[in-house]
Amino acid sequence: MHCPSCHADDTKVVDSRLAEEGASVRRRRQCLSCSYRFTTFERVEEVPLVVAKSDGSTQPFDRDKIVFGVRSATKGRSVTDEQIVQLALDVEDELRLAGGEVNSSRIGLAVLDRLRVLDEVAYLRFASVYKNFDAAADFHRELELLSKLGTAPA
Repeated sequence: MHCPSCHADDTKVVDSRLAEEGASVRRRRQCLSCSYRFTTFERVEEVPLVVAKSDGSTQPFDRDKIVFGVRSATKGRSVTDEQIVQLALDVEDELRLAGGEVNSSRIGLAVLDRLRVLDEVAYLRFASVYKNFDAAADFHRELELLSKLGTAPA
């Protein structure tokens, strides 16, 4: 680490502490050349999450798109904003564990898995857009799937 005062590259760590609720490490350093003391923060560098679209293009992952879609599906339902944001965070965590690039279809399935548990009506609304329902039979098929999974009333 270069000293911000004299630009020497020989510094020593005087003190280290966790910062930002454990998300980073705060280090007090001292330059061995000029004795100047300064603070640095060490954080994990997150690998950018990229979404591979069905048309072959890629774009950066945007958690807000999940929040918007789930918020639309849960409109008028007893689902809180905190639950929606947590769902989006859980999906993002799952995707980051999978690697730096994920298919857009995997995102939709991860959202559906969580919505099925959170609110069945919101699940059906989201599924109708995600799976491109165009007839009442599509809703019926999805309800049968929910029944088989044991989450919908028979």
